[in-house]
Amino acid sequence: MTDPLLLPGVPVAHVLARLAKAGGKEVESGKLASPESSAALAVNCFGWFVERPARLPPLPGMAGAGVPDLVDVEFCARFPWSGGRHPWLDAVVQTPTSLIGIESKRFEPFRDAKSVGLSPAYDRPVWGDRMAGFERMRDRLRARAEVFRHLDAAQLVKHAFGLVTEGRRRDRAPVLYYLYAEPTARTGHPIPPTEHARHRIEITRFAEAVAGDEVVFQAGSYREWLGTWDGEDAEVAAHGEAVTAAFAP
Repeated sequence: MTDPLLLPGVPVAHVLARLAKAGGKEVESGKLASPESSAALAVNCFGWFVERPARLPPLPGMAGAGVPDLVDVEFCARFPWSGGRHPWLDAVVQTPTSLIGIESKRFEPFRDAKSVGLSPAYDRPVWGDRMAGFERMRDRLRARAEVFRHLDAAQLVKHAFGLVTEGRRRDRAPVLYYLYAEPTARTGHPIPPTEHARHRIEITRFAEAVAGDEVVFQAGSYREWLGTWDGEDAEVAAHGEAVTAAFAP
């Protein structure tokens, strides 16, 4: 089974089923086929490893996490309650010691206005005593004491709260990994290097604010990561070249 939106080796039926379950209507709405689709980059990059998890190259900064035993796309990190909406991450990598939830960004840091929608549900005393940094970030975002132009910090806080719960369920250390592209242009207009620099500064500011919490926050660029795929595994290297050719991350 093939699909023009997915690269060779990506399990089409599985990926489409995961996208449908996530409820974002990426396929039906045509968003997946958009030249700016962030989901297309993530599912094509990680989808190839769904059936080959141990061959996934380590994300920058995560070499010590161990060999993956699970890679999947569109991962729901559920809160410790049943009702309501629960966060969906773009991908997940599970190793014997770690649960790594990936939030993938492509054009969003340079396109969407960032809103802060953090309901009172996030104030429930269920996150444990090692999430103080994320809780402070939650409160400061609401009070507009922290403002980010490129980074969707509120979304990252929600993901962290989901991952701390899911990590405990699976008895693995939770990691929130922010994986970002650095496109040079959007809709024919250059994205100035200064905007990429500001984005990286915001990533560092967020990382420093939540350092030491149970959910470890890590970040890296697609370009940096894909640049490590040229090792001994020729098929992995070829897939990395295909991702780069298709999405210029």
